[in-house]
Amino acid sequence: MAVIGATLAFVAQGLSPFRFALARDHFLGTKPGPLPEVETNTTGAALTATNSPLAPLSARLRQQGLQLAESNQVVQLFRDPRRGQDAVIFIDSRDAEHYRAGHIPGAYLFDRFRPEDYLTNVVSVCLAAQQIVFYCLGGDCDDSEHAALLLRDSLHLSNEKVFVYGGGMNEWAAGGMPIELGARNSGQFTNLAQSATAPGPGGTNR
Repeated sequence: MAVIGATLAFVAQGLSPFRFALARDHFLGTKPGPLPEVETNTTGAALTATNSPLAPLSARLRQQGLQLAESNQVVQLFRDPRRGQDAVIFIDSRDAEHYRAGHIPGAYLFDRFRPEDYLTNVVSVCLAAQQIVFYCLGGDCDDSEHAALLLRDSLHLSNEKVFVYGGGMNEWAAGGMPIELGARNSGQFTNLAQSATAPGPGGTNR
């Protein structure tokens, strides 16, 4: 716990809206086993096709060393038994109001515009996780991309375990997947699409 606290202190001290340096993993005593392969299919291949609406996002993420996760892959990771042990985690990169209105069940909140408020909740789980899925609203929302870069670079996370869910909450809700309301692990669920698109302060969505 003392080392985790020191890690948080170093991150908070060097915090900036862009990137900040942090020493590589100091405290994990055991290394996780080999990552199981995530199944791919023709849908995943189609993401990189020139006629895919996610093609520009996929190309941009690749340039930055990030991986684009498509819907089938995200559902597979959500149903992975390792999620119960935080070996697979989801990080909601929106603000607290959107998070409370509806998030992927069990997701951690990390608002990149107020990172100092959420570092305590995400640093240790990100370091220990084998696969991390960042998401925001989807579409033109790029909060998940920036949050992934911020935490990857500050915590020296390997590219192989960082994913960005391009479809975001809009796609998740439209697919009828479960949506958790309120706090993390609140036990309150719905799958109404409007919970994902509730406007935030000032009537804007992100």
